[in-house]
Amino acid sequence: MSILKRLAKKVFNRTSVCVFGIVVQLGYFASLCLGLGFCYNASYLIFQVLGVVTSMLIINSDINPSYKIAWILVIMALPIFGVMFYIFFGNSSSGNRLRKKMFPFIEHERLLLSQNEKVIKKLAETEPLSIARQVEYLTKFGSAVCDNTKTVYLPSGEDKFAALLGELEKARTFIYLEYFIIGEGKMWNTILEILEKKAKQGVDVRVIYDDIGCLLTLPDKYDKVLEKKGIKCRVFNKFKPFLSKKMNNRDHRKIFVIDGKTAFTGGINLSDEYINEIEMHGHWKDTAVMLKGQAVRSFTVMFLSMWNFLSGEKPSDFPSYLPDFSEKNGARGFVIPFTDSPLDDEPIGENVYLNIINSAQKYVYITSPYLIIDNEMQNALTLAAKSGVDVRIITPHVPDKWYVHAVTRAHYRKLAALGVKIYEYTLGFIHSKSFVSDDTTAVVGTINLDYRSFYLHFECAAWLYKTDCIADIKSDFLKTLDECEEITYDDCLSENVFVRALRVVLKLFSPLM
Repeated sequence: MSILKRLAKKVFNRTSVCVFGIVVQLGYFASLCLGLGFCYNASYLIFQVLGVVTSMLIINSDINPSYKIAWILVIMALPIFGVMFYIFFGNSSSGNRLRKKMFPFIEHERLLLSQNEKVIKKLAETEPLSIARQVEYLTKFGSAVCDNTKTVYLPSGEDKFAALLGELEKARTFIYLEYFIIGEGKMWNTILEILEKKAKQGVDVRVIYDDIGCLLTLPDKYDKVLEKKGIKCRVFNKFKPFLSKKMNNRDHRKIFVIDGKTAFTGGINLSDEYINEIEMHGHWKDTAVMLKGQAVRSFTVMFLSMWNFLSGEKPSDFPSYLPDFSEKNGARGFVIPFTDSPLDDEPIGENVYLNIINSAQKYVYITSPYLIIDNEMQNALTLAAKSGVDVRIITPHVPDKWYVHAVTRAHYRKLAALGVKIYEYTLGFIHSKSFVSDDTTAVVGTINLDYRSFYLHFECAAWLYKTDCIADIKSDFLKTLDECEEITYDDCLSENVFVRALRVVLKLFSPLM
């Protein structure tokens, strides 16, 4: 290939074209606002009135209060630009059209995950009221409480990769995977080689990936590449060079299901930085959980519901993908796999976290790459700490996005002042999203402590109660603390005043990031 052809391929690739298209639209939008601004007498009063009306609508909406404040600040500071920008892009929901399109698939998913009333009764009779309420909340929104499920905690990307390869070789019926990021390299190429081999053996192999998540990690039309290898593929919310609210809604889930008998979820995507084959932000610390047994059915149904939505399919043979697990496997405890959608106006992920914090008696240990929380979450964390609960949070020391890390650090001072212990992972970037509390309860999944995960993304996780892996999650957290530096209240006060001021400004607008 000549130098000119290689240059043209780089310049005119999909990412460049999409970015150019958005820049053109932003330029046009800005020029329109500036033009209206110059017509001061004709437009300013109108937009002042529109600003007041829009602000009233925002205040009376059901969206998060922090989100309201951020938009009102934008409208107050820039009446013309702010009003127009909110009208086009400010609604945090996905709109009735997308909601109506996906609703039948969500309802179908809930019908398939029928509740085991014996398990619910057992929990209600033998466990604390706080646990019964958490179970009731999750089952009310379509999740199924499961026993008879073995759980294995995987404390690193390397551990998940090794376990995954071993399980893939056993696949006989189907392999389903749904990921936010898939990146070409050792991890994905090794997995792909097995997927291709299994597809040739007649195994039903399907892949879903998020288009924006893979924008810089996979070639354009990669779904066609997989289809040629005998692997069925669907792309979530394809990225187009048009400013649109629905581009905010991403498929952030990480699901791997094998034969309906084994499932993986957690923070680990299928790309080399997650197994430290390449170094992007220092050492990459991440976690996952492997499930075997009854709870795998939920992840199978989650995947198939998303697949049917993207494909427009409505197959009636779901039960054939859901093997029976009536035979006891000796596993202890209960598992509730759950998914969170931006379409139902119910922040399930955030509420599950809040319930854990509010119910904690001894401790709550949290890991999250981002700490961009609203007032309700901040109050829950500080109230628990002030009530004598040992609340500890690990965040990264090396950021992946400087401005997001700045907002994360902007929350340290208030939390540290009121007793929450903050630690930064000094070896690099911690990407795991996990909660563990009181040696009994944990969550491992994809849900960050930020607005995007709580309100804009499709997410998933496993809620665990008295399972065999709880002790391992706690042990790994305490081990990771040895590789962390505690950030005290005095540390927060000693920082440069200009840095602190920048963080305060960024924090105000963090719901819009």
